[in-house]
Amino acid sequence: MGEKTLIEDDGELFDACATLVALAGERGVTLGTAESCTGGLVSGCLTAVPGSSLVVRGGVVSYAIPVKHEVLGVSSEVLDAPGVGAVSSECAEQMAQGARRVLGCDVAVSVTGIAGPGGAEPGKPVGTVWMGLATARGSRTVLNEFPGDRAEVRRAAVERAVELLREGVVEISDNLAR
Repeated sequence: MGEKTLIEDDGELFDACATLVALAGERGVTLGTAESCTGGLVSGCLTAVPGSSLVVRGGVVSYAIPVKHEVLGVSSEVLDAPGVGAVSSECAEQMAQGARRVLGCDVAVSVTGIAGPGGAEPGKPVGTVWMGLATARGSRTVLNEFPGDRAEVRRAAVERAVELLREGVVEISDNLAR
């Protein structure tokens, strides 16, 4: 699977993004991303949809540890803690919260993990991807273990991040309707 399949040429993923963009637009919800192992692919897929500029505020590609810390506000305690670090629930949560803050969006998703082929750590094999979701209602994290090679892990991560954004849009807009 080539990287070009991650944008317009991947009909299933493009349709998921188009549905999300339409839903966010209908409900007046803005979106943002903080990405590490996906390197901006989530934002790229969202912005491949015509009209996405009405809901997508932006994305932060925080591939390097200093960017996670200095731009998104991930704490040194998380990044430097043995067994925690950049691929953790704590980092994913702080990345999503930071993206929501710096981008001024209603819903933000974060992605941080090990796409491979190298980078595995004890307890964190290739395919380990933590995601965070932040809204005005709070934040949560999700641990994913995606099979496959680098491209497959990254594509699966993009797909799941889009699903999480959709969940966030539904959660906050349903709450507003009450």
